[in-house]
Order: sequence, then structure tokens, then C-alpha cells
Amino acid sequence: MLKEKTDVFGRVTDIDVLNLKSLAARAKPMIGPGEYGYISEGSDDGYTMARNTTAFEDVHMLPRVLRGVESPNQQIEFMGSKLSSPLLTAPIAGNTLAHSSGEIGLAKGAKEAGIMMSQSTFASKTIAETAEISGGAPYMFQLYMPKDWAYCQYLLDEARQANASAIILTADSTLGGYRELDVINHYHLHGRIANLEGYNTGQKGVGAGGLFKESMQNLDLALIDKLAAYSKLPIIIKGIQTPEDANAAIEAGAAGIYVSNHGGRQLDGAPGSIEVLPTIAQVVDHRVPIIFDGGVQRGTHVLKALALGADLIGVGRPFSYGLALGGWQGVRNVAEQLKSEINIAMQLTGCQTIADVKKMTCTNSFKI
Repeated sequence: MLKEKTDVFGRVTDIDVLNLKSLAARAKPMIGPGEYGYISEGSDDGYTMARNTTAFEDVHMLPRVLRGVESPNQQIEFMGSKLSSPLLTAPIAGNTLAHSSGEIGLAKGAKEAGIMMSQSTFASKTIAETAEISGGAPYMFQLYMPKDWAYCQYLLDEARQANASAIILTADSTLGGYRELDVINHYHLHGRIANLEGYNTGQKGVGAGGLFKESMQNLDLALIDKLAAYSKLPIIIKGIQTPEDANAAIEAGAAGIYVSNHGGRQLDGAPGSIEVLPTIAQVVDHRVPIIFDGGVQRGTHVLKALALGADLIGVGRPFSYGLALGGWQGVRNVAEQLKSEINIAMQLTGCQTIADVKKMTCTNSFKI
């Protein structure tokens, strides 16, 4: 690590990032056993969480040569926002578990790196607090649909006032998966759930477990139009893992599809996200943009997901670990490491732009 300092964002320092995989062990002592278990673990036996990353080994890029690539350009535009790279900070609850700055540190790091940021309903900072730091930088809000429509309206109003590009409706988490480290550590997500406090319930330090109890389990396609009509924002559906659900969501008015299995934290035994991406992209057929997350640890993983049909690539836990190690500067360092790896991979595959990456031939052995 380089020189550490403290500012309005708490403890901050540039960190040396060898690779994203190495960050977890370094961050563990900075976070604490209960918090680390909550962030790091997948559900049940952890098969799906592991498969998210190992499945990338079954995708092979076919590089082109003599293509005149010298300085690759990974800039993109996503839903009207110009980004330095096709990267997204995937929505994660309670970022103060990793660092005192929480979501405002995450937002600052994403802004400095020029990438898209998303914020969870279960954030430890309010939407307004995060938006103030973002200062107009690209931003999306992830919604756990509450049973209380008035509370939902409050969240949508706050997101709209924060100039959110879109609302990400999470559809695969009507309850939490079974995670054994939480049982062993007797751990439940705690601390400030800022958006609930902002709704003026009078409840302080309400845990996300209580908020899950107030989340709607009876989700259906009609919600897409209801949310869009009220918010006047594009609605992206997160947790899509089948072509059938992708098509149904688009026909119901979804403005985007988010291919994800929640980092392997929900249903264990599902395939890795990259395994289901090709068939989903085929049925989406460029009608709406596709966001993808699940096990991304390398720049080559980003290229493979783009080549198989994704438009924006979410990264979750590594940004939490970067936040824990260096505050907002750690978040930026993680993004810059990925961007560096993306540049190398683009040049070695003969891709000058992300449009070239999306045309690149990739083979895979998936049977889904």
C-alpha cells in the first residue's frame, strides 16, 4: 500500500492491485469476521458462486491479428451516459460494512474512474447523500420492491431527483439464500438502512432482515409498467437467468435485462451467469441493453461477456474489498486495474473499440 490519509470520506489510500482475486484475503482483516462472511459467502455449498468464475474457462476467444490496434478505446455510451469503460459497480447492501464512507465512497471512486455506479435499496447512505457526492456522474438505483407502495414512491422520487438513469428491479431475491457463515457467526446485516430512515419511520438502525420481511414476495410482470408509469424512468429487471423470462420482461415493458444470479447468494445449483448469457442474448436480439454480472475477476472475463451479448458488466465483491482497503481510492484502483486488463485483452484480440469486442468470435461448450 501507498501512503494512507484521512479526509471527509474517512481513511483513504491508493492500493496496489495485483489482481481482483487477491483482494479478498487482504480485505478480510479490515472488515471483521461477521461482515466478511456476509459479503464473501455464497448460499448452501457455494457451487453457483464458484461456477460464476470457473465457467469463464469454458469460453474461448479467437484473436485476430494484423488489425492495426495500437491504443484501444473502451469508452461506451449506456442509456445516454458516457462511460470510460463498460463497467458497473453492482448493487451491494450496506457498504459501511466494508468502510465508513459506504456508498458515498463507492460513488466517489466510480466517478473518478468514469464508470457507472448503482446503489441498493438497503444502502447505508441515502440516495440524496450518494447523489451529492456523485455530482451528476452516471448512476442507477436498485429496487427491492417493498410491500408499502408509499415507501416505494418515496424511493422512486428520491432516485428521480438524484437523476438516476434507470431503476433496477431485483426479481430473484424475494428472500435471502441460506448462508452458513452467517449462521456460524450469528450474523445478521445490521447498521443504518438509510433509505428506511429517510422515509421517516422513526426507526433507527433497522436491519435489512427486517426490511426483507417488508419486501414483496408476490412479484409479477405488471410491476414493470406500474414502476415505469410512476417513476418515468427505464425499468431494468435484475435476476434474469432464462430466455423465457427475458422475453416476457421485454414484452411487459422492461427497458433492460440484467443477467445475474445474485453472485451465487440465492439459489445454489444454478449455472454460472456466463453460461446462460448466450441464449438470453439471442432472444433479446438487441431490443434492449443487457447488463451482466457474476464472477467477473479479469479483463478477459469482461471481453468474453461482451462478446457473448452483454452491454455493461457489473462487478460486486471486488469493489467492496477495494473500498475496505483504500476507501474511494481503492474503488478507483480496482476499476483502473480492470481497465488496464481490458486494454491488454483488446489489443491482443485485435479489437480497437468495444463495438469490435462485441463482434469477436467466442466459442463455448455450454449446453444451456
